[in-house]
Amino acid sequence: MLKVTIDEQTLEVEAGSTVLQAAQRLGIDVPTFCYLKRLPPLASCRMCLVEIEGVRRLQPSCATAATDGMVVRTNTPLIEETRSSMLDMLLANHPLDCPICDKGGECELQDMVMAYGPRESQFRDDKRVFHSEDIRLSPVIIMNVNRCIQCQRCVRMCEEVVGAVALGTVEKGMDTAVTGFEGSLASCDQCGNCVEVCPVGALMSFPYRYKARPWDLVETDTVCPHCGTGCQLTVGTRKGEFMRVRSKWDEGVNHETLCVRGRFGLDFVASRDRIKQPMIRQDGALVPVSWDEAGDYLRRRLLAVESKDAGGLASPRLPNEVLYQFQKLMRTVFRTNNIDCSSRWAAPFDTLGPLLGTFYSRTPLDDVIGNDCVLVVGGNITEENPVTEYLLRDGARRRQTGLLMLSARPSRLDADARVVVRVPPGGEAASLAAVVAGLVAAAGQALPGAAFADIGRPAAGAGSDGPDRLAAALKEGRSVTVLVSVDLLRSPEARATLQQLNNLLHVLRLRGKGPAMQFLFDRANQMGAWDMGVLPAALPGLRAVADDAGRATLARNWGAEIPSEPGADLDAMLDLCVGGRMGALYIVGTDPLVAYPDRNFVTRALGAADLLIVQDAFLTDTAGMAEVVLPAAGYGEESGTFTNNEGRIQNVRKFREPVFEARGNLAIVDFVAALRNQALRPSTQPEIFDEIARLVPAYQGLTQDGLGADGAFTKAVPTPSAGMLPAPPPVPTAADRLMLITGDCLFHNGYLSERSDMLNTVANDPYVAMSAQDTAELGLSDGDQVIVRSGQGELTAQLKVDRQFPKGLVFVPENYRALRLNSLLRRGEYPCAVEVQKAHATLEVDRPGRIWRGV
Repeated sequence: MLKVTIDEQTLEVEAGSTVLQAAQRLGIDVPTFCYLKRLPPLASCRMCLVEIEGVRRLQPSCATAATDGMVVRTNTPLIEETRSSMLDMLLANHPLDCPICDKGGECELQDMVMAYGPRESQFRDDKRVFHSEDIRLSPVIIMNVNRCIQCQRCVRMCEEVVGAVALGTVEKGMDTAVTGFEGSLASCDQCGNCVEVCPVGALMSFPYRYKARPWDLVETDTVCPHCGTGCQLTVGTRKGEFMRVRSKWDEGVNHETLCVRGRFGLDFVASRDRIKQPMIRQDGALVPVSWDEAGDYLRRRLLAVESKDAGGLASPRLPNEVLYQFQKLMRTVFRTNNIDCSSRWAAPFDTLGPLLGTFYSRTPLDDVIGNDCVLVVGGNITEENPVTEYLLRDGARRRQTGLLMLSARPSRLDADARVVVRVPPGGEAASLAAVVAGLVAAAGQALPGAAFADIGRPAAGAGSDGPDRLAAALKEGRSVTVLVSVDLLRSPEARATLQQLNNLLHVLRLRGKGPAMQFLFDRANQMGAWDMGVLPAALPGLRAVADDAGRATLARNWGAEIPSEPGADLDAMLDLCVGGRMGALYIVGTDPLVAYPDRNFVTRALGAADLLIVQDAFLTDTAGMAEVVLPAAGYGEESGTFTNNEGRIQNVRKFREPVFEARGNLAIVDFVAALRNQALRPSTQPEIFDEIARLVPAYQGLTQDGLGADGAFTKAVPTPSAGMLPAPPPVPTAADRLMLITGDCLFHNGYLSERSDMLNTVANDPYVAMSAQDTAELGLSDGDQVIVRSGQGELTAQLKVDRQFPKGLVFVPENYRALRLNSLLRRGEYPCAVEVQKAHATLEVDRPGRIWRGV
C-alpha cells in the first residue's frame, strides 16, 4: 500500500491507483470531461490538473499514478485559473442554445462553468459552426456537432467497450468533429451508449428529443426486462407516460452501459396491442366481459374439467413473487406438478440440478470474468447478452482474461478470443468430451476423488484440433470460468451437453482450477423461474419433487399436500392435450404457439385442451386460441424481484399504473384460486418475498429493504455430485444438407421486443443469414428475397450474407412473429434440414439446399 496526501488528507491506496481515484476516495471533487471509469485515461481535456509537490508542471490526475509519500493539492489559485481558462476555450465555440438543448439541466459543461468557469469570456470572434442543422445519424441518435467538446468519450465507448467502431473523428484540434461513416450510423448497434456518456448535448436520443426536461420527469430505478444480464436502468416518466431510459455508472452489473433493447426497447409498455378487459369464447369468438362475468364462467368450466389433468406454463419474464405463487397455485389448488417455464425447450432437471447445485457461482460477473480463463459455450453472446459481451471484452483487453469460444455461431467477441472453436449444432457435447479427455490425459495419472468412465480420445473425424487447443488453454490457466448459453437446451443433445459440462467442471476442480460456472440466460428471470420451482421435477430451491423432506417442509408451510410424482414439461403437457387428457391448461405471460417447435402440433394441442386459460398483458397468438383471457399488468405496472444470471436478486419497480381493466398478476392468481374455493396465503408481494426468503435455501436471510441499489446475491446451496463421469456421446456426422438454427438477434429478444416501435424502427427486416460460400454455390446475393423450406413448412425473408458464418448453416432469428419460424421446425429435431432458393424463381435442385442453375 502507498501513502498519499491530498489537500492535507492522508490515505493509503493500492499500487497502480491514480491520483484522481485517490481523491475520489477522499470525497474530493476533481472535475473531468474525458475521463470514464471503465476506460483507460486519455488526459485530453486537462480539467483534472493538480499540483504535485516536487513536480514543476500541473499534472493530469486521471493519468498520474500515485506514489508513496506523494503530496497533492487540487484547489490552488493556479489550478483554478487553469480550469477557468480551459472552460473559456471550450465556450469560445460552444453555441449559446441552452434553452433548446435536451441536455439542459444535466449538462456537465453547464455544471463545470457554474463551478469553475470564467464570469466573462476573453473571446470575441465568431463561433465556429460545422453544420447549421442537427444531423440524424440513425433512427435513434441525432447529433449537433457544434456542441461537441472533443472529449472522445463517445468514440472510445463505441470502440473499446461496445466493440462496434461506428464513430470516429475527422480533422484535428478545435476543428475535430465526431461523426459516423459518411455521416451515418447504419452499421452500429444503436445502443445509445454514446448518448449516455456525452457530457453535453452533442449526441442526443431522437425518441426523447423535445419531450421533457429532467425536472419534469419522475424517475424510477428498475431492472431491464429483456435478457438475463440484469442491467440496472432508470425509467423516466412524465404524467405517467413513458419518456426515456438512462443508466448510472455506480449501480448494477452494467456500469452505465445498456444495449439497444434496454435503452430504446421499453416503449413496448405503451403498445396498442394490450388486452383491455377479460374475454370468454362464445360461438367461436372471444367476447369482452366483466371480471365478475369471467369469474362466473371460469368457475363453472373449472368444475367441469377438474377430473382431468391440469397444467401450467409461466413466463420467465415474470417477477419471482408471481412465479412462486403460480407454482404454489398449481401444486396446492390444481394438485399437479405439470408446470414449466419455457416455451422453447425442455430443461432436463436430472442433469441440470446437480450442475446448478455443485458448480453455479452466485457471485458478481466482474469477479468470475476476472478469472484467468473464460470459456463461452454455445449461442451468440453479442446478440443474446450484449452487455455481458461488453464486460467480457473489457476483461480481455484490460485485465488480460483469456477468452475461449466454443459455439456453432460466430460472435463479435471472437475477435478478442485466444481460441475459437466452431462446432456443428448439437456437437458441443462431443467437443467438450474431447476437452475433458485432453485434460485427463495431460494429468498423466488418475485424478483423485472421482471414478471415470472410458472418456478416451475424440473419435476419428471429430474435425479440427480445436478441442485440443481448448484443453491446452484450460490446462495453462490458473482459474477458469465457464459461461453457458441456454441456446444449448434447444438441442436433443442437451442432456449429453450438460453431462459433459459437469465432467469438464469436475475435472477442472480436481486440477485445482477453482472453476466457476454461470448460464447466459436470454430471458430476464429464467434463473428466478428455476429457483422458484417452476419446473415439473423441482420444487422451490431446486429440490427434487421426490425429496420427501423438502416436500414436507413446503406442505407444512403451505397448509396443503404436494403431489410426489414429477410432473409433465410443456412437451408432455401438449401430448396430454392431444390425447384428450388435459382439462385446464393455464398459460401466463408466454406464447408457445409462436415459440415452440412445430406450430401445427401446438395448434392442434391447444385446441384439444378442454379449457385453455391465458393470462397476459398482450393479445398473443396463444391468447387468440384461449377460451378465457385474463388481462394482466405488464412490465413496469407491478413491483417484484428478478434474479439475474449471476444469482443477483434485484428490485423490479412499478413506474406506471395498469391500463384499461388489467389487474396485477398476483391478484389474478388469487382470483383463480378463489374460484376453486381456496385462498393462497400470503398474497401480497412483500409477504411473498418474505416467505421465499424463509423457505428457499438460496434466498434465506434476504430482506427486500436490504436489496439496495445493486440488489443482493443469493447463496449457492451445494448438492452432492456424482463421481462417475459419463462416456462422451458420438461425434455428429457432417450433414450434407443445409441445417437451420435459430436464436435471438441483436435488436429483438423473444417477442416482447417486437411490440416496441423504436426497436422495429432500428431492427433489420426479418432475415436469413448464410455463409458466403453457401450463397455463392446457390447463386444468391446479399439482399435477395429467399425461400427457406423444410419438410414442415416454408418462409420467405431477406438474405444476409455473413462472411464469418460457417458453411452448411442457415440462421433465422426467432423474434419475428410474422415469419412463423416454428412452422418449419419439428419437435425433438434440432437443427432442422432445409432447402434455400431465391424467391419468385423456378430452380433445379440436385440435392436439398444445393441449387445448380435457374430454369
